[in-house]
Amino acid sequence: MADEIRLAFAHPAERAIATADEAPRDRISLRDHVVEVEIGAFQAERGHTQRVRFNIVVEVRSGTGPLEDDVDRILSYDKVTEAIALELAAERVNLLETLAERIAERILLEPQAMRAFVRIEKLDRGPGALGVEIVRAAPEARRAGEAADAARARPHPRVVYLSNAAIDDAALPRWIDEAKADGAPLVLCVDLPDGPRPQAGHPLAQRRVDLLAIEQNGWRLAARDPRAKVVATRTELDWAMRNGQISLWAPSKIVLDTPQGSRAHPEAPLDLAAWFAGLMEARELVVIGETLPADAPVPARAVTVGNTAP
Repeated sequence: MADEIRLAFAHPAERAIATADEAPRDRISLRDHVVEVEIGAFQAERGHTQRVRFNIVVEVRSGTGPLEDDVDRILSYDKVTEAIALELAAERVNLLETLAERIAERILLEPQAMRAFVRIEKLDRGPGALGVEIVRAAPEARRAGEAADAARARPHPRVVYLSNAAIDDAALPRWIDEAKADGAPLVLCVDLPDGPRPQAGHPLAQRRVDLLAIEQNGWRLAARDPRAKVVATRTELDWAMRNGQISLWAPSKIVLDTPQGSRAHPEAPLDLAAWFAGLMEARELVVIGETLPADAPVPARAVTVGNTAP
């Protein structure tokens, strides 16, 4: 029992040795790699970074020929740090368990990798380190990784931004019909509602208020055209795009859970829609009832309210 407890808190390298079979294994390791990142399920963890420490060991296949001092013949340490950086940049996550799974999956897609031991610890949430450790093997992880990659391969939608004048115009159903006529996935974005909205007196709180106000305006549009379904998550958007459903974007979750979400400005809904179009790698941004944003990240065109062509 004492030995099991010692191994439970030992570096992943000791766990790897203790659980190895008789076949010889080479190992590479990353020790005490600390990154400042926003992560966590609690409200107090949003809007702030905290130190997270990574300890990772990867068991690799022994080379079948001479290495010839060639970095291309080995699993480079850079692949381990790159896996961490890519997963941290991909999406804000709530759970260390989720992050550990994704890092292990990415590492084990490398052909030389056989097992990955991933330990992640929060250093600023208490008097000690709070963490999780997982062990994943290559065949299982490769299948999961391939499935995850397939799930992340998304179509390129047409993003249509509707001003309040466009939402109230009698031509709204026709604009939606024409925007989806070529079969492109369609995602609708809306303006802030007209009239005053609550003022919170704090930037982060006001950001939430504005995001929720946009979502309320989205429900108003959904009531006008029931084909538009309000969606809030990437999973819902992916499903809708693959199944021909018209999505009406409720922005709060994606903006708050995306590392680049700080660049999105809900007080300027058209700029927010342009940011979203870039995030989704949209084929184009169509703006109905307003002028085009100054720096759209995707091809963009404007439609005047009363014009029949989207």
